[in-house]
Amino acid sequence: MGFVLKDTRAAIEAYLAALNAHDADAVAACVAEDFVNEHTSAMGRSRTGRTEYRAALTGFLEDFRDLRYAPERIVIDGESAAVPYVMTFRMRSAGDRPVRIRGVFVFTVADGLITRRTDYWDSGEVQRQLGCGPRPEGAESPP
Repeated sequence: MGFVLKDTRAAIEAYLAALNAHDADAVAACVAEDFVNEHTSAMGRSRTGRTEYRAALTGFLEDFRDLRYAPERIVIDGESAAVPYVMTFRMRSAGDRPVRIRGVFVFTVADGLITRRTDYWDSGEVQRQLGCGPRPEGAESPP
């Protein structure tokens, strides 16, 4: 069991480090070919497959300037983990306004790769901080 816990933690830490480094290729390398990225918020857009996910990362990382996920903790149960986080960024498509929100990732890891990420965050709070209604035209949601 200890080996699985170590692999799960290592996979999640590598994924978060790649996101924080704004390295789309490194992020995509952390996920399985059949990766499922589920968003539960109204502004989120779910994606399936490494290829689709990787294609979305470039625009996302360009629009979400200074993106930083700061995990509050990593709670692991075998190949599953919950990671409450604070995400900060400046949205280029909304005049570089700063945003700070809290959310939770729920991950599933197999063979050292993330197979599923479910993301829970409050899109209404993002809109409030941006001072706008619906997401600006062309703005990407967090992949």
